[in-house]
Amino acid sequence: MPPAHGHHCSFCGKSLPTSTGVKKHIMNRPECRQLWEKTVVSRLNSISVFDEPEPSSQDQHGDNDDPSIPDARIPPHSPLAAPDAMEDWEPPHNRRHPRALSVEALESPKRIRQGGQIEDVPDSEEIRSTGRFFERFTTAGEVLRESLSPFEEEWDLSAWMMRHLGQTRVDEFLKLPITRNRTMPSFHNARSFFKKVDALPHGTPWSCKKVTITGDQEDENGEMMTEEVEVWLRDVVECIQELIGNPLFEDDMVYEPSRAYQDEAGLHRVIDDMWTADWWWDTQGKMPEGATIAPVILASDKTTLSQFRGDKSAWPVYLSIGNITKEKRREVSSRATVLIGYLPTAKLQCFRSETQSLAGYRLFHHCMQLLLQPLVNAGKNGVEMVCADSRVRRIYPILAAYVADFPEQCLVACCKENRCPKCIVQAACRGDPLTSVMRDPETTIEVLKKRQQGQHPAAFDNDGLRAVYKPFWAELPHANVFSSFTPDLLHQIHKGVFKDHLVKWCMEIVGSEEIDRRFRMLPNYAGLRHFHKGISSIKQWTGTEHKEMQKVFVGLLAGAIPDRVLTVARALLDFSYFAQLKVHSERSLTELNTALATFHAHKDVFIELEVRAHFNIPKIHQLSHYVQSIRLYGSPDGFNTELPERLHIDFAKDAYHSSNKRDYEEQMALWLQRQEAIYLRMCYLEWLRNREVLQANSDSSRTNSPDNSEGSDSHDDKPRLHVQHSMSLAVPATPAMPLHTQTKTIKLAKSPAYPRQTVERMESAHGAVDFIPALKTFLQKYLPRNTIIPGPHDRFDVFKQVVVSARADHQVGETLRRWRIRASPAVTTPATSRKPDKPAHFDMVLVSESPDKHNKGTLEGSYHMFTVFTLLNFFFHSGLRVAQIRAIFTLPRQFGRYDHPLMYIEWFTPLKGLDPILGMHQISRSTRRQRRNATIIHVDDVVRPCHLIPKMGQECDRSWTSSNVYEVADTFFLNDFIDLDLFFMCSGIT
Repeated sequence: MPPAHGHHCSFCGKSLPTSTGVKKHIMNRPECRQLWEKTVVSRLNSISVFDEPEPSSQDQHGDNDDPSIPDARIPPHSPLAAPDAMEDWEPPHNRRHPRALSVEALESPKRIRQGGQIEDVPDSEEIRSTGRFFERFTTAGEVLRESLSPFEEEWDLSAWMMRHLGQTRVDEFLKLPITRNRTMPSFHNARSFFKKVDALPHGTPWSCKKVTITGDQEDENGEMMTEEVEVWLRDVVECIQELIGNPLFEDDMVYEPSRAYQDEAGLHRVIDDMWTADWWWDTQGKMPEGATIAPVILASDKTTLSQFRGDKSAWPVYLSIGNITKEKRREVSSRATVLIGYLPTAKLQCFRSETQSLAGYRLFHHCMQLLLQPLVNAGKNGVEMVCADSRVRRIYPILAAYVADFPEQCLVACCKENRCPKCIVQAACRGDPLTSVMRDPETTIEVLKKRQQGQHPAAFDNDGLRAVYKPFWAELPHANVFSSFTPDLLHQIHKGVFKDHLVKWCMEIVGSEEIDRRFRMLPNYAGLRHFHKGISSIKQWTGTEHKEMQKVFVGLLAGAIPDRVLTVARALLDFSYFAQLKVHSERSLTELNTALATFHAHKDVFIELEVRAHFNIPKIHQLSHYVQSIRLYGSPDGFNTELPERLHIDFAKDAYHSSNKRDYEEQMALWLQRQEAIYLRMCYLEWLRNREVLQANSDSSRTNSPDNSEGSDSHDDKPRLHVQHSMSLAVPATPAMPLHTQTKTIKLAKSPAYPRQTVERMESAHGAVDFIPALKTFLQKYLPRNTIIPGPHDRFDVFKQVVVSARADHQVGETLRRWRIRASPAVTTPATSRKPDKPAHFDMVLVSESPDKHNKGTLEGSYHMFTVFTLLNFFFHSGLRVAQIRAIFTLPRQFGRYDHPLMYIEWFTPLKGLDPILGMHQISRSTRRQRRNATIIHVDDVVRPCHLIPKMGQECDRSWTSSNVYEVADTFFLNDFIDLDLFFMCSGIT
């Protein structure tokens, strides 16, 4: 019987007035908290620092410790580690025997001791919901009655509160008079609100395992120091089951490997997503007939949580599957990449400084083994899963790719950081263009076993291995962890080879002051960051800023550095841009190898200039593995570490800030579980609405649309990728993927920014000094029946900008490209204003010099049917030319009805040969009778904007600025690095 107060602690018997007081008492009193943790946490004995022999079979099934501690698995419909049940806790009576795992040993030169055991208590055999509830209701009426339960009419408010308010803010919001008196929700405080959230279905539940680490230092009592860490994890097989069964991914899911070609004869292969590459194709042949592979993509990255004080950190592990398209995986909002666990970030102070690194390696692999243990049996025998298309398949989840930065790749590969985690190249040879032997998992495991048995195999030191005797990947079926490391564009190219090395070397040659001056005076381009203070003073860089620098870096170096250095810079930037292609062909892979070979052929110039002493740089060596990785797993944009970096915000930093900063891992898991419950319910409602709309449209089309089989093949004339499917699968082949053929759309504002502008204003503010002669020529050509002669008294509606939209080539991307082209004069602000003056922007464009036809549409109309590739590839060989826009305008009514928008432009010289060193087109302003060659064209003659970099010579003219350089410089380079589309077309790859 509980005392009169009605509440008591089940561990010490202390009486308290409220259940909340009981919870606070247990959390604050160490003895009670330790007893409570035993009810929710499976305790693992220890990891020893000392060498030990392999355990006997008797040890592996022994019963040395208390086997009664249950696994801390969170029930799917209750809050994480629900504190409401603590006051009714009773010691468990049904005890099960644990399964003992052997302990890997850390080397110690002084002592050898028998190590302990690590006990892993099997999971409870309870039936758990997996959170897949998309087939629960069938009609919209049932949705209205039941889908919002338990929130009834408060769903939108509840979802907003859960996403944006913490516990304290929820209480404050619910106490507001307007909330209590007008909104009147069914929950009155945070506790009742979270109870309703916890009643929602959620995804794979969380569990916690504790690991006690025994160090190699003695405490004041002469005993070995220990440290206890927690591993928070979810069942990876259940996470895969939720991903592959999510009906929202049905249109973005593939279940079989394919080989895609650009031609029907199958001569020109292309590599895009993982299912078009070799790994899936080769692995499929090793699987039983009818098997469906789920290529597991792992990503892990340690991140800091505290911002201004403290040293709190988290080590999230993310998972996705290669069946989902890379575009969908990159969408953070789609949640196609899920969090499966938090690894411990222990400081390991129980170890001496010289053994902490090795202890960290072994702790990482032990925790990853706990996390990925379900993959062993699932990868061998398969698991039947309901897929997104409602079909049941036997899924074999197999580790395919591991996304990590270089230090973490070495950690996973059990090798030293001065070695390559993919091959066995020697540390002193990483700067040479060698083809080294790839690391082999079976050979590596054999070497580690010999080392554990006391032998000293030569391969252990030659391969740069660490003494991690039980890597987590050792038992994973069909997995080659060394080849699974995918290219890391962010850390290896953008931040590594480019920013940390190439930029640093060039600044030492040219000088930081000159480099800064060149960055400051570069002309403006819409969407391009202008480093108005240079780059030498910037301390904290982002990946986006690295990419912005790459867009202009080669062009601004011209003339300031020796030709061989410029050749190296061009080669590395070529490699960077080719690696960023979304779809690769044999030609693009050849260009990657060519760019890398060019770098190695000329890199010694930095040694001659005493900038470098060697090139044994890990990130430069990693470039040699790019082509092989692309052939195995697909284009690198599907495995970039930018996604895990972004996911840290949602799954680590935001979760941490929602906690009280004490025992934050548990609170983070609870917060994420609640967020997932809200997200799943929102997805469910969206799926229901979409299904109702599709059903209604389908019924309408069957009723109202007559059969027209003859006209149904309108898309057959489009170019297509020809796909060869694996014949060993029992699933139907997916349809061939069409290349994009979209409209080029040009849009203007509905109302002009500068209405009824005089000719004098256009000449002075816009610089259209020959506007009247150019307009007369245009009217004679396109309106020959017009009898009105334009003069200075006419007024014109002038627009500030035009937006050009076109679909990119399939090798560059599938998203719609939108370019903003400006023709705006300078704006002088009043002297009393704090805002600075706005400079003029008269952008450069690529123009079709002699188009055949012009559609006379509306201002918002689509004028031509082109792909970007067709436009640029055609025009580069037949009349594409650079021009500067001075004014965008429409003709007034007195010249006749002519709604087509026009541009006043000034021509540059035609595009001819490339500069032999820089690899860019060199142009200058075109003149006629000692005046700038100007004309008026239709807006739809513009193909896209472009960017010019002035030819600066050995030293930049100090009078040049970003706002006047287009006017005062004589010679320019067409910057083909301004974006991936222009680079791809200028490279000539088809």
